[in-house]
Amino acid sequence: MQKIWQEAEALQTELVERRRDLHRHPETGWTEFRTASIVIKELQALGYEVYMGDDALVEEEMMGLPVTEVLEQAMVRAVSEGADADLVEKMRGGKTGVVGVMKFSRPGKIVAFRFDMDCNDVEECDTADHRPLESGFQSLHAKEMHACGHDGHVTIGLGLAKLISEYKEEMAGTIKLIFQPAEEGVRGARAMVAKGIVDDVDYMFGGHIGFKATKSDSLVCLTGGFLATTKLDASFKGESSHAGAAPERGRNALLAAAASCIALHSISRHGQGASRINVGVLQAGTGRNVLPDVGLIKMETRGANTEINEFMVTEARRMIKASADMYNVDVTVSEAGGAPACVADHELGAEIKALAEACGQYGQVVDYMDLGGSEDCSYFMERVQQNGGRAAYLMYGTEIAAGHHNSCFDFDEKCLYKAVAMLTELAIAYTNK
Repeated sequence: MQKIWQEAEALQTELVERRRDLHRHPETGWTEFRTASIVIKELQALGYEVYMGDDALVEEEMMGLPVTEVLEQAMVRAVSEGADADLVEKMRGGKTGVVGVMKFSRPGKIVAFRFDMDCNDVEECDTADHRPLESGFQSLHAKEMHACGHDGHVTIGLGLAKLISEYKEEMAGTIKLIFQPAEEGVRGARAMVAKGIVDDVDYMFGGHIGFKATKSDSLVCLTGGFLATTKLDASFKGESSHAGAAPERGRNALLAAAASCIALHSISRHGQGASRINVGVLQAGTGRNVLPDVGLIKMETRGANTEINEFMVTEARRMIKASADMYNVDVTVSEAGGAPACVADHELGAEIKALAEACGQYGQVVDYMDLGGSEDCSYFMERVQQNGGRAAYLMYGTEIAAGHHNSCFDFDEKCLYKAVAMLTELAIAYTNK
């Protein structure tokens, strides 16, 4: 046990270099061509069987996909920044999910770990005390930044891949390392789950740097309180006309969109648990003197469980349609993202806590924290649980320079080697169950 932690700590310089390289080259959801290329080549070099492109996800289940032009530009940029051109071509269309599989000689359990890869649509801050700027690893891409720690997650995943390959003799069964695109907006997991990659998994582990675990040298062994969520885009289409000469000839999509916003926020909250709704974007119209013929809203619902969220979604769709009907305009509603709730396995959390305490490497080991938000790792966790397996989500404690999704976000990089070591301990323990 002690040797694993020593070897993980010896990797710290490599881990920091990896994290900082990824931080300099952030890629938003479904455009993680460079990141995925690095992951693929590293896994292949370590002896993993690698699945990518259509072998890692179902195209029809990809949510919130950027337009083709954006994807093509991202491919070109990735290659210009060192990505393998052949691998990038195989991921055409945003199919950037990657799965690494390693089977061991002794029979045992199938254990999976999931790591998200995408960045945020955030412009990194340029204040003098911002460490990435001060140390020269700030984002090279305008309005793209790793402001949530996913650069660290990929780094932890590759560090884990390396230690697992070195501890083959202590492993049993099978390890699956899942590198997921498009977590932001909860868009990417569903397409990978639909491929069946976790259908045979006995133990599923996810995790996050920081979030509510904002004390360095700490570990949260189990996270609950995942809110089910659905992200909807509603596009209203009316008919334009001259606002002064012929307003009666138009069909006002702006008013329909605005009315739907008010109606959506009037939906009754649910008595059986937390329910949320928010319209985050309202866009409409084309000109001051033109009766507006186009409107768009981007919104989300959340619920303490999947049933409550479905109630909110059903009511949201009803309100949107009623608003469109009231102004005699057409409306198309599309799902841009989503994630289910999942049940926290407190017994598994207690097992993880016992193992973490036995390692003696964390100053603080916390048994449980409530997330109070949404994370589409819940798709993987729910599927594993539905098939009789067990799942847990950890949080790797670290002080943070600013809140998640903030332009000045940064974290204590010492959490990287500790997470690698802890996950290696879990890999050994649970493949041998």
